[in-house]
Amino acid sequence: MTHTLTIPDTTLPVLAGSIENYMQSVSEISVLKKSEEQELAIKLRENDDLEAARQLIMHNLRFVIKVARGYSGYGLPLADLVQEGNVGLMKAVKRFDPSVNVRLVSFAVHWIRAEIHEFILKNWKIVKVATTKAQRKLFFNLRSKKKRLAWMNEAEVKDIASDLGVTSKDVMEMEKRMSGQDIGFDLSPGQEDDESAYHPSQYLQSETVDPSEALESADWDNHTQTLFKNALSTLDERSKDIIASRWLVDKKATLQDLADKYQISAERIRQIENNAINKLKATITA
Repeated sequence: MTHTLTIPDTTLPVLAGSIENYMQSVSEISVLKKSEEQELAIKLRENDDLEAARQLIMHNLRFVIKVARGYSGYGLPLADLVQEGNVGLMKAVKRFDPSVNVRLVSFAVHWIRAEIHEFILKNWKIVKVATTKAQRKLFFNLRSKKKRLAWMNEAEVKDIASDLGVTSKDVMEMEKRMSGQDIGFDLSPGQEDDESAYHPSQYLQSETVDPSEALESADWDNHTQTLFKNALSTLDERSKDIIASRWLVDKKATLQDLADKYQISAERIRQIENNAINKLKATITA
């Protein structure tokens, strides 16, 4: 017997007026079971069922609030952050593929964060403090790692630089941008040759790149790297070394190089490499 999902007659809560009232309304909406979510996603993908899309959005609104709360330290209204996150959720629902067999929320988190990130970068300061992928990553990590509002001391700068894998100079420059006053759009006369001078006209973004797509890509890269590191840790030391030597360094080792190192045949090295790659794939996609 085919399971039929009963869709409740509920309209989407509107984020108008009190954010507290909105949050209360959202908290009363139940979380879908995986089977219910899959059924709705299939209806949307195969039949362009807009009611199914509305249900998927509605039953995941509480998750957007949870993500948005994580950005409360930027001094922007929670209602605005939630609204932007909802836009990301809608984009995720449109692109969600139920055949991948993951929960919508796992897929949508990247789209939700992308919209919130872009909103913060546009509104937190008139001057855009972060324009490249690396600067944006440093901007959000620096906000979360700073323990106080005052300027950081040398030890704090070094600790944060070490944690984030950047230079102390990068950290100090970003802190200066985040703490600085509004400045002129163009360089002042006499500053054209000053390499340390910072003005918005130097950092305008290319309009050929969609900011939300760039941020989504960055989030997805970070997510993928985390999965890969976790998967790599499941390998034995020899397999880990072979994968690293063959794939994770600029000067890649040959099969014969590794055969000489471990005193086994090149064919055996190839077998170990293939087995390790298959194990990594299985762990990442599990």
